[in-house]
Amino acid sequence: MAESLLQASRQRRKKAMTAAAGAAGRAAVPLLLCALLAPGGAYVLDDSDGLGREFDGVGAVSGGGATSRLLVNYPEPYRSQILDYLFKPNFGASLHILKVEIGGDGQTTDGTEPSHMHYALDENYFRGYEWWLMKEAKKRNPNITLMGLPWSFPGWLGHGFNWPYENLQLTAYYVITWIVGAKHYHDLDIDYIGIWNERSFNINYIKVLRQMLNYQGLQHVKIIASDNLWEPISASMLLDSELLKAIDVIGAHYPGTYTVKDAKLTKKKLWSSEDFSTFNNDVGAGCWGRILNQNYVNGNMTSTIAWNLVASYYEQLPYGRCGLMTAQEPWSGHYVVESPIWVSAHTTQFTQPGWYYLKTVGHLEKGGSYVALTDGLGNLTIIIETMSHTHSKCIRPLLPYFNVSHQFATFVLKGSFSKIPELQVWHTKLGKSSERSLFKQLDSLWLLDSNGSFTLELQEDELFTLTTLTSGSKGSYPLPPKSQPFPLIYKDDFNVDYPFFSEAPNFADQTGVFEYFMNTEDPGEHRFTLRQVLNQRPITWAADASNTISVIGDYKWSNMRIKCDVYIETPENGGVFIAGRVNKGGIWIRSARGIFFWIFANGTYRVTGDLAGWIIYALGKAEVTAQEWYTLTLTINGPFSSGMLNGKPLWTNVRVNFPKNGWAAIGTHSFEFAQFDNFHVEAQPDTHRAP
Repeated sequence: MAESLLQASRQRRKKAMTAAAGAAGRAAVPLLLCALLAPGGAYVLDDSDGLGREFDGVGAVSGGGATSRLLVNYPEPYRSQILDYLFKPNFGASLHILKVEIGGDGQTTDGTEPSHMHYALDENYFRGYEWWLMKEAKKRNPNITLMGLPWSFPGWLGHGFNWPYENLQLTAYYVITWIVGAKHYHDLDIDYIGIWNERSFNINYIKVLRQMLNYQGLQHVKIIASDNLWEPISASMLLDSELLKAIDVIGAHYPGTYTVKDAKLTKKKLWSSEDFSTFNNDVGAGCWGRILNQNYVNGNMTSTIAWNLVASYYEQLPYGRCGLMTAQEPWSGHYVVESPIWVSAHTTQFTQPGWYYLKTVGHLEKGGSYVALTDGLGNLTIIIETMSHTHSKCIRPLLPYFNVSHQFATFVLKGSFSKIPELQVWHTKLGKSSERSLFKQLDSLWLLDSNGSFTLELQEDELFTLTTLTSGSKGSYPLPPKSQPFPLIYKDDFNVDYPFFSEAPNFADQTGVFEYFMNTEDPGEHRFTLRQVLNQRPITWAADASNTISVIGDYKWSNMRIKCDVYIETPENGGVFIAGRVNKGGIWIRSARGIFFWIFANGTYRVTGDLAGWIIYALGKAEVTAQEWYTLTLTINGPFSSGMLNGKPLWTNVRVNFPKNGWAAIGTHSFEFAQFDNFHVEAQPDTHRAP
């Protein structure tokens, strides 16, 4: 390997020297090959004393929840371009790991994701979009690691309790069906399975899950626990040998780059199995760059997984734009390749799971950190970051103050790396636009005459990758279409005979699950509808509403007219609504305000200012019953709202002062079956749009 590296290096050097003949005075970057130019720290990179821990990869989470909801609706070629930036090797983020939510029908941050088993005897392995996303990731990178983790669970598993551990075998069976279904229907091999995201683990459940996985021939599926804090799972493992054997990886969330003594004593792999969660500007990129290095330097964590993969949900939902990139406008095709994509590339394009960290990693004298990894075959990758405190704060935990300042750092290659002839150099500078650059390839470092040493001049908020690998590249596509607001006029009749996805475009379910439905009992106008399909409250992860609701449109809409055909399936107690100016979603959905127009199977209507139904503006009788189609129309203009039933006024000029803007929505009074058809919204352009 060393001889081939030397030969290839000499060939590249000859070409580079020829190309650079007229530009000898141009400085590509402040890289100094002589350590005598300025004082600074010296750092030895050596494998003579063996290697450190095995590297398991860099990844991201889709879900937890519904964070990729709008991605599936993107037109081509833009959807494929986004996927390439995320997963294609040596192109963009080039992720090693994809972790997905095992949909459980509950609200899990920015929406609900459908379960493959809504009911006990129901199995459908084509709901939602995570199956599709895993296949697209595998298509681009066949070696990508796949992980599944439940946030919520369908209600039937709880036997009346909001708890997934009522029947350990039944819950394990439910999770295993998802793993088996992934293979049987999509040829996807799940590599890791989790327990219950950021909630209580059950020791006996973990043991049962391991036993049942083995019984089903799924010994290759590893268990990661507990996707919460380092404790009490680490201490529990030390006290229970069977539990210790059952768990392959300890996964902690937002560890602040540190682990605990008990976790290290288990001698298990340690992962930051959810991290980042930060707005994806340059501060978010700085956060990501710092923790990718320091999770190992400080905490021995060999994998870091970002929440979330791509910000593909309405931005005004909780944690808007906390993805590695932004793709929240399928109606326009616009997307943004944010700086965290290129920060990821500094590590992902020049390492692979199965490489090993060197033992010689650490902090720089004047702030920042460095890691080095090798494939054991002669290749070496060094990643250096100098992220400042101000420009690398993650959303959590609180970041203790530290200082980073201008410095010179000398690196000395020893052991099997001492004869490396050349290192490729990639550079990122975050911050001021005049100095900013993202994942730029610079002139190579030639080490033949320097005894394996080189010196770098390091400023604040920089990333350097120095590597023997020559395969890195900054992929690009032509600029996508310009950003456009959601269309002012939007219609959907849901007439899709064989839908590729189970959910209608742009509807974002916030409680309940709304799916395409073929109404075999109605061969006429309402043969194809959108149906709310949950008849039981799920085992929740967040504070789901008591009503089901799906939002759509532009959060800035103020004046609008919403029209929709509705069908109550539940006699007496059933009810449905259409709504406008809905001002909250995600984990805050229970407290959503807006203008809600309800009709009920008992022959009444109601107008409320909130989803919960506490703020009543109007109520009365209406000629409504279950199992009949009705057309509801809600008009909102300034401080006044009016409603029509089947084209006839039912209530008029109800005064509403708050909220001033929000989404359109449909939904049901409880967890009940109901259908919707011929949805139509017309919003008025507003020269005084809300921020």
